[in-house]
Amino acid sequence: MVPVSTDHRSPSPGAATPLGALPLPGGVNFAVHAPRATDVWVCLVDVDEAGVRHEQRLRLPTQTAGVHHGFVAGIGEGTRYCLRAAGPWEPETGLRFNERKALVDPYARRIDGALGDGAALLPYGEDGGPSDVDSLADIPLSVVTGTPPAPEPGPGVPWDRTVICEVHVGSYTARHPGVPEELRGTYLGLAQPAVLEHLRRIGVTAVELLPVQACLTEPGVRSRGMRNHWGYSTGAYFAPDPRYAARPGEEVEEFTAMVSALHAAGLEVLMDVVYNHTAEESVAGPSLAWRGLDAPGYYLLENGDDLDYTGCGNTVDCASPAALRMVLDSLRLFAGEYGVDGFRFDLASVLGRGRTGTGPQGPVIPFDHRAPLLSAIAADPLLASRKLIAEPWDATGEGYRVGGFPAVWAEWNDRYRDTVRSFFAGGSTVGDLASRVSGSQDLFGAQGRSPFSSINFVTAHDGFTARDLVSYERKHNEANGEKNRDGTDNNHSVNHGFEGGTTDPAILAARAAHVRALLATLLLSTGTPMLLGGDELGHTQYGNNNAYCVPLDTPAADAFAVDWDAADADLTAFVARVAMVRRAAPVLRQHEFFDGRATQDGEPDLAWFAADGAEMPGDAWQSPEVRTLQAWVDGSDVRSPGHDRAVPEKDALIIWHSGGDAVVVLGGPETCTHGWELIVDTSQPGGAPADRPDGGPAVFGSRAEVTVSGPTVLAFQQV
Repeated sequence: MVPVSTDHRSPSPGAATPLGALPLPGGVNFAVHAPRATDVWVCLVDVDEAGVRHEQRLRLPTQTAGVHHGFVAGIGEGTRYCLRAAGPWEPETGLRFNERKALVDPYARRIDGALGDGAALLPYGEDGGPSDVDSLADIPLSVVTGTPPAPEPGPGVPWDRTVICEVHVGSYTARHPGVPEELRGTYLGLAQPAVLEHLRRIGVTAVELLPVQACLTEPGVRSRGMRNHWGYSTGAYFAPDPRYAARPGEEVEEFTAMVSALHAAGLEVLMDVVYNHTAEESVAGPSLAWRGLDAPGYYLLENGDDLDYTGCGNTVDCASPAALRMVLDSLRLFAGEYGVDGFRFDLASVLGRGRTGTGPQGPVIPFDHRAPLLSAIAADPLLASRKLIAEPWDATGEGYRVGGFPAVWAEWNDRYRDTVRSFFAGGSTVGDLASRVSGSQDLFGAQGRSPFSSINFVTAHDGFTARDLVSYERKHNEANGEKNRDGTDNNHSVNHGFEGGTTDPAILAARAAHVRALLATLLLSTGTPMLLGGDELGHTQYGNNNAYCVPLDTPAADAFAVDWDAADADLTAFVARVAMVRRAAPVLRQHEFFDGRATQDGEPDLAWFAADGAEMPGDAWQSPEVRTLQAWVDGSDVRSPGHDRAVPEKDALIIWHSGGDAVVVLGGPETCTHGWELIVDTSQPGGAPADRPDGGPAVFGSRAEVTVSGPTVLAFQQV
């Protein structure tokens, strides 16, 4: 039991666990990891009517196993505070203690305020020694926060029924006419019935939120008068981002209310988390939290300088006990108390760097799928029950590890993205396409993994939107202030004859058909599909393929917000139709990879056919001239848990075409003599086949001919 002091100006010893500020009866227990610090102070902060901050410094009296701790009586939830630490100034070992620097508590559950003068935040002065400038006025304050109300339990959607939609909390609802104006661009805005109804209509089962842990804009971005828009610059791993709160200071309660509303609608909540680097940039950057307390414990360092595997200036040392504990504690908080159903890990290869070696270029920390943090997450009873998704690369060539994560993980599959984009732009071969749309077994077929390990996507926050992918041949990122040098040049994009916006009906029709082919491919492929929120509405970023920042004072409605008033209703109806087809067809979302095995009717589980209806010849797979692929999927032996194999599903036939006008003979084994009903036709605005004169379904014979042109996808089911 924590001892209680009657004088909160003289903390009693308190307890070393848990880390952070824990409100208890009679006061608050503070515990701060800082093993090399000689002294750590909790500074209680008040703000006067003029906005000036006043602090009361309270030295934590006890250190246990590197944790400074103490119990402060007479305070409770809502108390604002910062930390200060004293210790050696040894830059060559990474130690840059400076008690003049006010620090955010790394375990703060809420922060209040923004970064101020960048120069005041630097721990060093002009001579390279410790700075004598106090930063209290220029740092966000930590706020003592209790346990939020328990959210509604999650729906537990199985992987085979999962359809993810990646969403920016602010941009997705900032212009939504069905969301009350005061809630647009907020957690509560995303929880509104009009938004939930839309997500359910387009078949989404999981909303993947771009970073919602408190973000502090990087110094380099701030120096250009910009702010970080996406949120990949974490300043507090335990605090929901306050910029998405409808009511300042209520972000914790509103975040849990959002989770409950999504759960009640049958939707899971996934969080994009950034544990690979922090907002502190390199040692030339500010001292905001971790660097001022234990840089060698939190960061990968060499001779006191940061090793940069992230392209962001620093790299979190995920094999260090301090960093490993922080990451696990943060994940458990959001999974447990906040009810989050899963996580997408940004630059996840950093999480797998666990052992140091030496190579010709200096220190080498190779990726290891058994690294401490990856193993700890997989072994944790709570976290292992959540959906775990890796972005399986970092800023280095060695870090590219698609297909290399343990079995409990799913992974973003950028090879799927590039292949599908390229195929419909006239590039990739049918052999490349076949590998990707059938589950990428070449990448994920080992170590007990399933097709759902592949997170299939065509677009994501990082890159063009679907509309821009068919409207721009090159990026247009001038607004970012980096002279258009940022963002990838490898887009596999086309503009159909004109760069950017146009009113030409022929170009608009070609672009629309191209988008439909891309999204239909995504939703009909084996694996886990991920949509980019707004693509279903025709969202544009006007050619910006790296929309990570906006001018500092930009309102949410102008920060790459989805324009719901200009939404493409036909495209939305199309996505809803194709998602419904996927949902109703277990044959398209099987748990096992296709392997050519004979099914109950004696045919292989999957067979490939050319445009002439014959099996695809060997020399055609990698021919750039072959632009048509047919996949015939047998429904008599669907491999899904709980599926009754005694009750055959309908066979499916899907055609992909990216060339000019062509006649395609419907393919299938010789024993396949049944007819086919066309259920998805991407040449039509809503995806429904053109009506027959008699109003009946579009039914074709087993070897019927169909005419296709341009980027086209056709999906048939057995009749």
